[in-house]
Amino acid sequence: QVQLVESGGGLVQAGGSLRLSCAASGRTFSDYTMGWFRQAPGKEREFVAASGWSGIWSAGTTNYADSVKGRFTISRDNIKNTTYLQTNSLKPEDTAVYYCAAAYRQPVYARRYDYWGQGTQVTVSS
Repeated sequence: QVQLVESGGGLVQAGGSLRLSCAASGRTFSDYTMGWFRQAPGKEREFVAASGWSGIWSAGTTNYADSVKGRFTISRDNIKNTTYLQTNSLKPEDTAVYYCAAAYRQPVYARRYDYWGQGTQVTVSS
C-alpha cells in the first residue's frame, strides 16, 4: 500500500506559478512511476505529467501532456519520497483539482496507476 498526500495548491493570477508536492509513504518510492493528473469541473480527469521509476530504461524519463509542455516541470526526490510539479505561466484553463498517482514499475507513457492521492485545488484567476 502506498499513501500519497498532495499539497501546494491555491489561488493564483494568470501568469503566476505554483509548486505542487506529493509526499509518498508505505513502499519503495523509487519503484514507482509518479504521475500528476487533473480534473476540472464537468470534465474528465486528464493526464498532466509523469516521472519514471528507477529501472534501467525508465530512470530520468518524463512525459507531459501537450497542453502543459514548456510550462510545467515534474521532478522527484527519491530520498525524500516526494514528487513535485512546478507550474509556471498558469492559465485559467489550468484550474482543476490536481491529483498525484503512483504506478508500480510502469513506463512514463502508461496510464494504469495503482494509488491515488486526495487532490489539491489549483485555481487560476484571469
